[in-house]
Amino acid sequence: MKVPVVIMRGGTSKGVFLNHAHMPKNESLWEPFLLDVMGSPDQRQIDGLGGANSLTSKAAIIKKADSPDFDVEYTFAQVSIDQQMVDFKGNCGNISAAVGPYAIEQGLVQPQEPITTVRIWNTNTRKLIVAEVEVENGRVKVEGQCAIPGVPGTGSPIYLSFTQAEGAVTGKLFPTGNPIDMIKANGRLIPVSIVDVANPLVFVRAKDIGLTGTELPADFTASKLQELEEIRSIAAEMCKFADRKEATLKSPAVPKLTIVAAPTDYTDLTGTYRKAADMDLSIRMMSMQKPHQALAITGAICTTAAAFLPDTVLSELIDIKREVLRLAHPGGIIETKAEFVAGHISAIKVVRTARMILEGYVYTKSHYTLASQLA
Repeated sequence: MKVPVVIMRGGTSKGVFLNHAHMPKNESLWEPFLLDVMGSPDQRQIDGLGGANSLTSKAAIIKKADSPDFDVEYTFAQVSIDQQMVDFKGNCGNISAAVGPYAIEQGLVQPQEPITTVRIWNTNTRKLIVAEVEVENGRVKVEGQCAIPGVPGTGSPIYLSFTQAEGAVTGKLFPTGNPIDMIKANGRLIPVSIVDVANPLVFVRAKDIGLTGTELPADFTASKLQELEEIRSIAAEMCKFADRKEATLKSPAVPKLTIVAAPTDYTDLTGTYRKAADMDLSIRMMSMQKPHQALAITGAICTTAAAFLPDTVLSELIDIKREVLRLAHPGGIIETKAEFVAGHISAIKVVRTARMILEGYVYTKSHYTLASQLA
């Protein structure tokens, strides 16, 4: 069976975009359908569209919104590479950057020049994301001078505003009710902060786990990754996502383990020397049990919000003096901007780029009953 698909890069991620009308009618079939499309489980994903990396094993399901308050509804799926599972719990901020361009190009949103504003309802977190997309001659503008760390070249800027994103997955800013919790891992107590804004993150200071915070992905040993996953799994249990012994299988994507440290000079993956004076926080994130090559956008959103919260593990590392926060990660430095209303964060904005890479059909190995009849 052939199914229409679009492959898009959004920020530092790449995913398969599907119209909701082309998904199986029975949502219980969504998981096997997406595993089939991506070629999972298989480390190479050789028999599907997946790229054998957590950043490229993603899917987005889009439909025209039923509510007049939104333009499109968007469901994110993190497709496991080596397990028979798809995680729908959280969202991906980078993939979110491609939703607006997809909606415009697929005729779900009427283009308006020079900027088309797309109101996106993320069904995973039940939160609103507002995308500002440049449009020229009725089409999404792709070329531009905006550069983002982790993506070669430049493109047209896409501004994403994550509004009222607290409690996106757990319903609580602090899922445990505490700004700091103590987790016993590897035979010692480690202070962590579990914060849920856009996506739940479990923050741990680099110095508390024997790291500097300047490590690049290749610097993490197998034993260190195992220790980090133990911390993350305990936090998943504390968030009531899964028992700690099953968290790697049942909740591999959330919460995201995030290592933070004070600004420190380092050389990023591109070979660029980054000075401590150019950053406000050093951050290293795990993605599906492996070191992230850059930084998840929902991770940047959550970190920005957490930076303004008192009494967390970030408090001693960062001194907030302005609304723009500079986060240093393995791929470079990303800036976020917090917008305030009456002294409270109303939205957090980031800039991304995105583009369509392929439009065509994917052929599935199994038959699925689709929501619409395909040509």
